[in-house]
Amino acid sequence: MEMNQYLSMFIDESREHLQALNDNMLKLEASPEDIGIVQTIFRSAHTLKGMSATMGFEDLASLTHEMENVLDLVRNHKLAMNPFIFDAIFKSLDSLEAMVEDIINGGTGKADVSAIVATLKSIVSGDYEKGGAAAGQPASSSAGAAELDEFQFSILMQSLESGHQVYYLKVSVQDTCVLKAARAYMVFDVLEQNGEVVQSTPSVEDIEKEKFDKSFTVYYLSQLSAEELEKRAGSISEIEYVEVEKLDADSLKRKMEPKPAASAQAAAAKAEAAPAAAAPAKAESAAPKPAAGGAPVASRTIRVDIERLDVLMNLFSELLIDRVRLEQLASEVRRNDLTETVEHMARVSSDLQNIVLKLRMVPVDTVFNRFPRMVRDLAKSLDKKVDLIVTGAETELDRTVIDEIGDPLVHLLRNSVDHGVETIPDRIAAGKPETGTVHLRAFHSGNHVFIEIEDDGKGINRDKVLGTALKKGVVTQEQAKTLTDEEVYMLLFASGFSTAEVISDISGRGVGLDVVKTKIESLGGRVQVESKLGIGTKFSVQLPLTLSIISAMLVRLGAEKYAIPLSSIVETSVIRKESVRWVQGNPMMDFRGGIIPLVSLSKLFDVPGYSEADEDETEIVVIKKGDKLAAIMIDEFIGQQEIVLKSLGKYLTNLFAVSGATILGDGQVALIVDTNALIK
Repeated sequence: MEMNQYLSMFIDESREHLQALNDNMLKLEASPEDIGIVQTIFRSAHTLKGMSATMGFEDLASLTHEMENVLDLVRNHKLAMNPFIFDAIFKSLDSLEAMVEDIINGGTGKADVSAIVATLKSIVSGDYEKGGAAAGQPASSSAGAAELDEFQFSILMQSLESGHQVYYLKVSVQDTCVLKAARAYMVFDVLEQNGEVVQSTPSVEDIEKEKFDKSFTVYYLSQLSAEELEKRAGSISEIEYVEVEKLDADSLKRKMEPKPAASAQAAAAKAEAAPAAAAPAKAESAAPKPAAGGAPVASRTIRVDIERLDVLMNLFSELLIDRVRLEQLASEVRRNDLTETVEHMARVSSDLQNIVLKLRMVPVDTVFNRFPRMVRDLAKSLDKKVDLIVTGAETELDRTVIDEIGDPLVHLLRNSVDHGVETIPDRIAAGKPETGTVHLRAFHSGNHVFIEIEDDGKGINRDKVLGTALKKGVVTQEQAKTLTDEEVYMLLFASGFSTAEVISDISGRGVGLDVVKTKIESLGGRVQVESKLGIGTKFSVQLPLTLSIISAMLVRLGAEKYAIPLSSIVETSVIRKESVRWVQGNPMMDFRGGIIPLVSLSKLFDVPGYSEADEDETEIVVIKKGDKLAAIMIDEFIGQQEIVLKSLGKYLTNLFAVSGATILGDGQVALIVDTNALIK
């Protein structure tokens, strides 16, 4: 149980760090000279490496360590970012995400990351600029030879003259080794028990602090044979290999001669080791103030199982129903002490209600934040230029919906970038800027959240869509004659429409869209399409807030009660029968210099015992959806109330203009009107 708890924490925190790494890498790509961003990226990578090592995910830790080495050189001005390095780090992040996903799915998190590790090593050594032939390969035994100073050289020469054996050792730890410093310490322990270390590269202090990549070199005096030395040092676990070279006076002198290849490798080793000295000090100084670095402040948050929040929400909804009932009883009994107690309880439960609501609500940013990276990669692979503009990312949605909405939005965004936005030559030929724009918006309307994806691409060709639909038998010739543009575009979501032929006929519009529609409708939502040929396309996804508590206006229609979400009401008024205008058989009314439609709820819901037609004047509620308005005719206002929005269950699905129900204080059930469905 305890291990599962730690694993859950690791998964949540590693996701946060990977998201932060992706976001900050995109920022750095826009401002490659900003070392402050590099510092933030380095800290995230360092934390992720430590977490992975602690949990025993060695491949994760080793890959993150190689990323750290590159970032370390950048933040210490020893390496400048370029497209090759950006792509290498983005590929590293993709590999890390794949490993974390494997862990989430019950795997070990192991992966073959040798190729990307070799690329990162070649960046550190500088070999990638020469074609990367030596990337990730062990350096020759002469690497680091020039690190000997004159004093150390004279000691070794004197030792040779007095009959001692001088060795040059190269020791390499395995890629998967997490505690490299500990393994290196064990090697030095063996050496010091059987001789004397004259010099090491990097220094012993740096090696103890893990400031080395995977190998180090040692000049060593001992009476043991080369074979025995190799056997003893090589027997330590997680040591990949030990190369032992016995030196005489001539070979020792050759070690001191500067060689171009050796010098280049030694310089790379220095560049790799030197900046690392700053890392622990930086990390230590940042540790007491993690907020300053932009990292999550663990001590300020706790993670709660979503099922517990479901239980809490259900209990509170019952409490709210009882509160309304108590308020009603107190008004009938009319005892001051009872009224005061109920009023106090109402105030407390109102505060509690706000907290409970916020606990379940999550900003859509948790879904949106992965899209900038996705759009960047997709546009690059298609050789297009695309700007993704995100607005309303702070809009909150129920956690259960947030968890499910990601994949449908990925489909729609890919569709816009891949098949909506034209290629650069096509955009220039059409007189458009070469950089296409995709808008991703989220906003509240009533008790729904709308998410829109709009591109300024070539739009949808109505005739081609209709032609394909007829060919596939999705619609008949008779039906095709009566379809509006919007209805034609909705044919894209028909199952069986996603075929290879569609890709050629209508530039891929429709690929996977039947899956999108099915998923969104399973969440109680709906999707719509608007498009203008040559100008662009907008997909609009409407999602319910699901189980929630909303402010609503309770209204009466005869013996029945209905609730209208307060957030979608513009105003209330009264209209006389003679003021109603009829346009093409539809009732309309004047409203603030314009004309808006009138909707009869009694006709819509077939309410028994009541009709607006029998009244000389009717009370109305003016509702809005975006910038569109309509008026609902009702019998009588009951008043404003906090209500619990409850689903009608799996049997009563897709009811027109009904988004759920609530239980009132007197035990009656009132249907909640979906005002968005009443406005086209």
